[in-house]
Amino acid sequence: MKTEVDDEVPEITKKDFDGFVKDGITLIDFYAEWCMPCLMMEPIMIDLNEKFQGKIKFGRVNIDNERVIAQKFNIRSIPNFVLLKDGKLIEQFVGAMPEDEFEKKLRKLV
Repeated sequence: MKTEVDDEVPEITKKDFDGFVKDGITLIDFYAEWCMPCLMMEPIMIDLNEKFQGKIKFGRVNIDNERVIAQKFNIRSIPNFVLLKDGKLIEQFVGAMPEDEFEKKLRKLV
């Protein structure tokens, strides 16, 4: 199933994960296609990706396809958002939230 988010927030796989998060601040959206709150967060991720362009790099990881990455970050519930700086975990948010609340959390970090 292809969603509009695929065009704007890249899908990250095990093979490109380390290179993707290596430099700068990266937000990884851990999700599943069957997760309703995850689907509700898709348009918010697109908007925030645009707002933080050049400051935060956005990517998504499908937990059903990339179990190794999900286990590495101890993902137990989704949606789960992991914020990394130069590949190191700096913050983690769990659950769906309104866009303005999510944006405030990100603004504090950039």
